[in-house]
Amino acid sequence: MLSSRHGLASPAGGPAAIRHVAIVGAGFSGTLLAINLLRHDGPAATLIERGDAAGLGVAYGTRRSDHLLNVRAANMSAFPDRPGHFVEWLAAQGMAADGAAFVPRRVYGAYLRDTLAAARVLAPDRLRVVAGEAVAVDGATVTLADGGTVAVDAVVLAVGNLAPQVPPGLEAIARHAAYVGNPWDPQATRGLGDGDTVLLVGTGLTMVDVALSLEAQGFGGRMVALSRRGLLPHRHAPASPAARPLTERPRPPLSALVRAVRERGQAIGWRSAIDELRPFTQGIWAAADADERRRFLRHLRPWWDIHRHRLAPAVADRIDTLVADGRLTLLAGKCCEARTTEGGVAVDWRPRGGDARRTIAVARVISCIGPQGDVARTDDPLLGALVGAGRIRPDAEHLGIEVEATGRVLSAGGDSDERLFAIGPMTRGAFWEIVAVPDLRRQVWDVARYLSNAHWVGGEGL
Repeated sequence: MLSSRHGLASPAGGPAAIRHVAIVGAGFSGTLLAINLLRHDGPAATLIERGDAAGLGVAYGTRRSDHLLNVRAANMSAFPDRPGHFVEWLAAQGMAADGAAFVPRRVYGAYLRDTLAAARVLAPDRLRVVAGEAVAVDGATVTLADGGTVAVDAVVLAVGNLAPQVPPGLEAIARHAAYVGNPWDPQATRGLGDGDTVLLVGTGLTMVDVALSLEAQGFGGRMVALSRRGLLPHRHAPASPAARPLTERPRPPLSALVRAVRERGQAIGWRSAIDELRPFTQGIWAAADADERRRFLRHLRPWWDIHRHRLAPAVADRIDTLVADGRLTLLAGKCCEARTTEGGVAVDWRPRGGDARRTIAVARVISCIGPQGDVARTDDPLLGALVGAGRIRPDAEHLGIEVEATGRVLSAGGDSDERLFAIGPMTRGAFWEIVAVPDLRRQVWDVARYLSNAHWVGGEGL
């Protein structure tokens, strides 16, 4: 058992004294929080990771060189106070240090691991990495699946994205070998023949990754991608967009904001108009009332996603080629039901705007709908236990965990918890724009400073 050396104090007017933090999850957010705690001379940390290695996660754990970052290298520094850090690291590795380049995601994973290793060299006694799965948090003690415990002063949930639910209409085949619910499973794209058809449910960034993986593995069959609107992410412009910071945050209502972006896009291009909003997006979301948020999610979210989260030009070129060659077909519609067949499964689907069903016979169905965020429905053992105990609750839109601006979670009764925090994509209900590195690094920086200030309450230090 790992134990903190001090009890938890709550000085009047200040945060609880925090000497030791457990970080559950060692993907980008969790790893970067650990690094920043070391940089800020903050509390000791125990980084708990159930995967193969710290500093990777799903996004940067890929081994494929053709899986590229969707953000240029110049914007991918891990630190807001050192914007050139990633490009400098590339140069030190003897790699092309072009800030406008879209670097392979596996290279970025190596960058995170190196940055973590460098931070540990500077503070070797203040960070421990534990391999295991956290299944419960009692007070600030984390219980692992093997029965071990980690006793600390505070716990930070950095669990990343949750596994997707089974897409509606496909429940009947969810346990069939032809259905793949985890698109990142190495077996998802293997064992297919050139005469096979694969149904990819979803047409976003995950679908793009899976389609490229199938192509790279020599799959010569047909890919069909189906989503409600059949929208594919747009591409980045070849050169860095000439966006400029706006002087003030645009104000609701949502309809006025949409008009303003369209008008601005006519003057400077839609990419630059979207990018100009970046410093204000979280503020716009925070200022929107519940009705405006629901309207955005219901009507505008798919359009926002394909304009905001864009493809590297080289990736977009490959997808365009697959479509032009007839190897990838994009469909707009929804799955109605599915059934097993001798050769795989048959999926009935309804085209968007139509009533008549159509049927497609496929050898495999791969879910690419992206993560789900509703912690009230998750089968994740840790989050399920925390919801059951009333320690956390879903946000109003059921996008993730409800948190305060400091990252402290809110209980089922609405009280903030001084011992339990959450960071990363599961806090999108509070911040919305919290999935890309430029936004995550700022959140992690702020939470690290908050925890470090709590660490120094009373002036004792470690």
